Amino acid sequence: MYGYPDLVRSTAKPFLVPVLAIDYGRRRIGLAISDELGLTARPLTTLTRTNRQSDLRRLREFVRKHGVRRIVVGHPLNLDGTASEMTVEAERFAARIEKHLGLPVVLMDERLSSWEAGQMLMEMPKRSSRKRARTVDETAAAVILRDFLAREQARALVKA
Repeated sequence: MYGYPDLVRSTAKPFLVPVLAIDYGRRRIGLAISDELGLTARPLTTLTRTNRQSDLRRLREFVRKHGVRRIVVGHPLNLDGTASEMTVEAERFAARIEKHLGLPVVLMDERLSSWEAGQMLMEMPKRSSRKRARTVDETAAAVILRDFLAREQARALVKA
């Protein structure tokens, strides 16, 4: 790429398709997407949960619309790294996505992602509490995706 030859050269294998990140929750699902090279993560939207079938249908629509070929699901571990009830739910959700969408799904540690998203949003102009809650979910998904992309780039550098 013009202007960034060292950065592009340093990543052994760019994704060349967007990666979708999901911040899974019982009431809402936050979505974020990367650029095709896997360098940036941006919040996309927040879906209000309805039922499994409808949730999967809406995710399939986003995957098709954005040409996604890889999905990252936030893995909600306790601060000490142990599993919780939500950990098991997120793992089942990730397996369901992989089965129904036929795409590889990676679980990514999401500890403190919602807290970090909230801190980022505190610096933005005031919004209603309902709108802020929706925005926190998609921003948390972007934090998860940012961390995933950084990890993948670091792995690529080690292999190079």
